[in-house]
Amino acid sequence: MTNDPLTLYKLIVLYMLDRVTFPLTKAQVGDFVLEREYTTFLTLQQAISELIDADMVKAKSIRNRTHLEITPEGKQTLDFFSNRISTRIKEEIDDYFKENSLKLKNEVSVISNYYRSTSGEYEASLVIREKEINLVNLTMSVPTEALAASVCEKWENASQDIYKYLVEKLF
Repeated sequence: MTNDPLTLYKLIVLYMLDRVTFPLTKAQVGDFVLEREYTTFLTLQQAISELIDADMVKAKSIRNRTHLEITPEGKQTLDFFSNRISTRIKEEIDDYFKENSLKLKNEVSVISNYYRSTSGEYEASLVIREKEINLVNLTMSVPTEALAASVCEKWENASQDIYKYLVEKLF
């Protein structure tokens, strides 16, 4: 264990991000850490912010989610200091990913966002990603912001069915 609890929380976040092949959202990291009562919400947010500021974690905001990925600097830091995370915590993280990896991956592999186009309409950008490859990348023009938001929300729930439909029709 480390003498500074904030350092331990940073190492836990780095360890989590290093154990997956896809980005995790702040909410996913928070769910794990807060459910086990390792720390408080505010302290965890501080730890994540400091990791981002130190370029150990890359953050990308997509609509209402912040996706986190470990950087090479973060990997190097984790390699040096991973022995400061207890074996029990590492096992809890590894077990959590064994049980929830598919669910977590699906949550971040379906991406939707919308923006106002130069024509004045809104464009909903809908993506299904597998690792770094876009399996589906669809942009739809819609007349209103409310409709764009609705399309994005529905994409989150129906993307797998839509993907299956496209594959059946196009292959």
